Amino acid sequence: MNGLQFQKKLLSMQENMMNFALMLTANKDDAQDLLQDTTLKVLDNQDKFVDNINFKGWVLTVMRNIFINNYHKIVRTQTVVDQSVDLYNLDVINDSGFDSPDGSYQIQEINKAINALNNDLKVPFSMYLNGYKYNEIADKLNVPLGTVKSRIFFARQELQKVLKDFHQG
Repeated sequence: MNGLQFQKKLLSMQENMMNFALMLTANKDDAQDLLQDTTLKVLDNQDKFVDNINFKGWVLTVMRNIFINNYHKIVRTQTVVDQSVDLYNLDVINDSGFDSPDGSYQIQEINKAINALNNDLKVPFSMYLNGYKYNEIADKLNVPLGTVKSRIFFARQELQKVLKDFHQG
């Protein structure tokens, strides 16, 4: 597909893109911003489009990824630390549900087991624990979605073996 065909195809999708943007943002102004950001990003990355890939799917995936990244940025900037909290004397053990010395020992063991995983398993598993979705992990690590899913699966299997004493049936 040459540059002109690419641009025409992108222009013909503006209505579809706007509908998808509205569905994601639920706000007309934000949807228009997202549409504009996506259009620019798609044009900037035209060379990355492969002809045998579904164009509409590719464009809407770009839009969804921009939306997700912007959402994470907003969440990070809106996270406020309560300055009145005494961070050094938090009642962490009671708040965690592990109300015994054994409980905090178990947390240490679990963390040690996670840290002992090889990086191929530890990195995606840790990202998953921190709230990243599979597709976000795949994008950040630049690996296929299936690879992310299998690495998280194998990390769980490995941790179950190592931590079998903590498993409560």
